[in-house]
Amino acid sequence: MPEGDTVWRTAKRLDTALAGRELTRSELRVPRYATADLTGRRVLEVVPRGKHLLARFEGGLTLHSHLRMDGAWRVFPAGERPRGGPEHQIRAVLGTSSHTAVGYRLPVLELLRTTDEQKVVGHLGPDLLGPDWDPAAARERLLADPSRPLGEALLDQRNLAGIGNVYKCELAFLAGVTPWLPVGELPEGVLERLLATAHRLLEENRDAVERRTTAAGSRAGSRLHVHGRAGRPCPRCGTPVRRSGPGRAGDERISYWCPGCQSGPLD
Repeated sequence: MPEGDTVWRTAKRLDTALAGRELTRSELRVPRYATADLTGRRVLEVVPRGKHLLARFEGGLTLHSHLRMDGAWRVFPAGERPRGGPEHQIRAVLGTSSHTAVGYRLPVLELLRTTDEQKVVGHLGPDLLGPDWDPAAARERLLADPSRPLGEALLDQRNLAGIGNVYKCELAFLAGVTPWLPVGELPEGVLERLLATAHRLLEENRDAVERRTTAAGSRAGSRLHVHGRAGRPCPRCGTPVRRSGPGRAGDERISYWCPGCQSGPLD
């Protein structure tokens, strides 16, 4: 599933291509909105909210989409044939005189009044890449259930918006704890440092071509500390990185961690 930095880049690409321009083509290929037509409306902006995308149009309408595991928005010069998957996977087309944005395999696509946006994103916690980022509020939400495993709590977008599985694994590693350690058992000051690190990493990666959580100058092939590196040596202590499948120890997704330098419950 795309993480907050990826969604931020997608929003920026869509906003650059569409904002301030009038739609000359509009297709929403889902049954509920098959007859909806946005042609002639000016695109005001496209903004991210955590992992959600909000395209706002004049007249008080918003197109809300979420990429989840397989969705994608692609932007092409007007008149160019789209390349992002077969035709039957296209769920939305928004075209202007200069560009066409095509949404593929979008599992969530809904048209609503801009004044009703809170109905679809109001449940989200502070956005790590948004103007509402508030580490104190995020900390309070995370600690509201101190028995909850850290990894599970970080993935819950109601606590803070923007963290996905990659950052979950990397942040636990950088904090020196396993993803299964209850939030309330984190050593003093660790949660505050973890939130500061999360904010810094997403900020650093939001414009990056390739995501990196390791320090600049790290050896080739080690952009990440543990995620996707099962069986390879930990960059900190050399212990082989381990991988846990989904559904184990209350973890719904695959986790990567180093048993040599991350303390806490194991899988």
